Amino acid sequence: MISLSTGAFYERSATQIGSLRSRAESLQKQIGTGERLERSSDDPVAAARLRMLDREERITAVDTRNADQAENNMRFTDEALGQIATMISRARELALHAANATTSDEQRASIATELDGLRESLLGLANGRNASGHSLFGGQAVGNAYDIDPVTGAATYAGTPTLDLVEIGEGQTIQPGMTGQDVFAFTDAGGASTDLFAQLASLSTALRGGGAGAADAARDALTTLDTGFDKVTTAQTVLGSRMAWLEIMSERRVDNVERITEERSVMGGADPAVTMTRLQEMMTVLEASQASFVRLANLNLFSMLR
Repeated sequence: MISLSTGAFYERSATQIGSLRSRAESLQKQIGTGERLERSSDDPVAAARLRMLDREERITAVDTRNADQAENNMRFTDEALGQIATMISRARELALHAANATTSDEQRASIATELDGLRESLLGLANGRNASGHSLFGGQAVGNAYDIDPVTGAATYAGTPTLDLVEIGEGQTIQPGMTGQDVFAFTDAGGASTDLFAQLASLSTALRGGGAGAADAARDALTTLDTGFDKVTTAQTVLGSRMAWLEIMSERRVDNVERITEERSVMGGADPAVTMTRLQEMMTVLEASQASFVRLANLNLFSMLR
């Protein structure tokens, strides 16, 4: 009977001390990691919510990458649009000079040469790339936005008419740039579809022809260039509004990340002060239990009979 009781005493004491040590180790781990949950069973409701927060965080990370890429593309596009607008303004100045009756045919031919240079530069911008090497104005096309005929120099749009939208959070999407048709294509005074490159080439050819026809072509080109300039400035305005919206959504994502961090801390975080206090209490109980076990274990049968 005594041996059974002694065996039960040792077993209960070992189990109790082992449990206290395990709980102390758990508290020490919580202090080290800052997390109070080691397994879902510790708090099933909190664990489920933490999994949802992890999912939200992963989605937010994807939205942030999408937004960063969109912002990068739009900044490159905005810079290109600014340069395009400057070039169109210069082309208009040249056309205005060519329309002047006092301008000689030789001067108009010189103007045509500068217009050719502007057109070439505009095509270079139209086929520009962003930091990742994707066409700025080609939509979803892999190559250049415009194909240029090596013989005639004619430019043909080779991109797609649309650009895929990207997710930037909260179910919101944004078009991360402009297509060539958004910027360079328009309808001329006669109602025909054309683009800036064709109009500049036509004006250059007319100016080289000289005579009254050259002056008339230059005057007609003023309206065309105004239309082209308006198309570009409209694109700048649209792009600016998208960039502003992107900034608003970026601020929302930052707020959302802060909310997730705070809620994760509340749901699964270990309060350092509280956890330290609990650990100190646990260590006190553990030390007392170990001391009691040692004292009781040293008692022999005779001391128990006294």
